Amino acid sequence: MTLPNSSSAATRPPTANVVLVGMMGSGKSSIGKRVAEGMGLTFVDTDERIVEMAGCSIPDIFDLEGEDGFRRRERAALQEMTPLRNHVIATGGGIILSKENRRTLRGLGYVIWLTASLDCLLFRVSQTRERPLVLTDDPRQRLADLMEQREALYDEVADLVVDTTELTMCETVHGLIESVNYHFGCRCEGA
Repeated sequence: MTLPNSSSAATRPPTANVVLVGMMGSGKSSIGKRVAEGMGLTFVDTDERIVEMAGCSIPDIFDLEGEDGFRRRERAALQEMTPLRNHVIATGGGIILSKENRRTLRGLGYVIWLTASLDCLLFRVSQTRERPLVLTDDPRQRLADLMEQREALYDEVADLVVDTTELTMCETVHGLIESVNYHFGCRCEGA
């Protein structure tokens, strides 16, 4: 289920945060909420924080400010999270595009890259109109292009890689809790 990444988690500063990165549709928010609940941690989502700060939806931000405006808001939301401890932090799919964000993510906690096959991601994101980057004539190609552009950047920040394609929600959550407990050398509640 899980693969340790080539970048050693032992070189990261010890924190009690778990940070989830990955493409849209990989399950960061839904899985993150359950991991937080299972470990007795607080859940926070950068996209939810952006919406709170802006007072409008992400598609509205893209319409009004473009992707650059959204990325500025994303950096600000991530910076707000740097003092957090004992949190599970779900991030937006493109948060790793900024070198500054990648540096922040590495210092924020134990970073888990959730992956899934292109077909799986496409199915998941097609269930909503809240994904402005794939509202195109060819969402499959757009998603494939985004995956190709971002994979090396996710790999750069990840301590652990988990493919969610063939796993149930329960299997994924249980496996992540076990991995996090192993990393932190503890047995947290709910594991």
